Amino acid sequence: MNKDLSVTQPLRWALALIFTGIVAGICGMLLALLLHFIQHIAFGYSLDAVISNESFLSGVTAATDWRRFSAIVCGGLVAGWGWWLLGRYGSQRVSISQTVNHPNKPMPLFTTAIHALLQIITVALGSPLGREVAPREAGALGAGLIANGLGLDADARKVLIACGAGAGLAAVYNVPLAGALFTLEVLLVTFRWECAVAALITSAIASGVATLGLGNEVQYHFLVGAAPASIIAWAILCGPILGAAAMLFRKLTQRARSKVKTSLQMPLFCLLSFALLGGLSVIFPQLPGNGKGPMQLALDGAMPMALFISLLILKMLVILAVLRSGAEGGLLTPGLTIGALFSLILCAVWQHLVPGGNSGSFALIGGTAFLAASMQMPLTAVALLLEFTGMDHSYLVPVILCTSGSFLMCRWLEKAKG
Repeated sequence: MNKDLSVTQPLRWALALIFTGIVAGICGMLLALLLHFIQHIAFGYSLDAVISNESFLSGVTAATDWRRFSAIVCGGLVAGWGWWLLGRYGSQRVSISQTVNHPNKPMPLFTTAIHALLQIITVALGSPLGREVAPREAGALGAGLIANGLGLDADARKVLIACGAGAGLAAVYNVPLAGALFTLEVLLVTFRWECAVAALITSAIASGVATLGLGNEVQYHFLVGAAPASIIAWAILCGPILGAAAMLFRKLTQRARSKVKTSLQMPLFCLLSFALLGGLSVIFPQLPGNGKGPMQLALDGAMPMALFISLLILKMLVILAVLRSGAEGGLLTPGLTIGALFSLILCAVWQHLVPGGNSGSFALIGGTAFLAASMQMPLTAVALLLEFTGMDHSYLVPVILCTSGSFLMCRWLEKAKG
């Protein structure tokens, strides 16, 4: 971006930021409400309220085996036929990164809207992928339409679309700082002051608007006190290990996605992969969904070793199977959960040598580091977990050290193999 947008077109730019924040907030709120509504109907819990205190994990666990299995299989049918029909008859999809890099190449309205809705519906029905891409796409789509309506130039369109995507993330998770950092660190790859102010304004507005319908609660409850000093050594030592694991996770998920072809095999593959997930959920009700439930269990330290090892292996299996079948979704919460579960294994080994420390602390630090490396966004990952959990200030040092080691190791390995 070569111009100071607030000087060259101040009124239109201010209106664009305000409208983008409001639209992204409304879209994020509505998509989240739709997600909760479908979850409650499909699994038969909290039928009297869209937003309730009962978690998805508790609702799925309380559902009968048959209801659990059939709801997830329905998700497979929606995913397979939905994405096949969209690929066959819809316009060619333009991703957020593509339209940010080429702001005069807009995201098609119908295709993008259906793509976002399919993600929300399938995640609500138990898909192991994340829900965060849908509100990002909706926010970016809305920002593009606003930029067109206000006649903004290409530089302004690029920034506004990126801000819309970050604001969508901020809205659905109530993370205004992380949403702004995602805009700057991942989409624009710049921290110029005019971009930073724009990102902060849109994410703050979107998050505030979304809380009107979703409430102002944090995503995870982390009640552990101050971090023990010994955990800093664990963070330094295990950061590179988590980075190597994150690099493998990136490679496997990218390979699974690269093999997807829009053909009549897609409905069959989706049905089989979701049926596998449904069958496994009869024994492991923690598997359906984006991973928020297992992540909370990891933070609570409420899982025996056999369970979190099983969940780690099976969660990876179903994520790869669903991605390979052609279903779409994000990898933010799934990656965070995989990292937290893997960190519990490293925690168990560490505590044999250095007793002490709550296992939830290790899950928090390791999950953040794994997420930072797997999605290549260290600053955003730290801010996300800060806003997700309201963690004590004493965790910032081990989180930053572990995240830095993980991110650098992942980058080094990818460059060495590239």
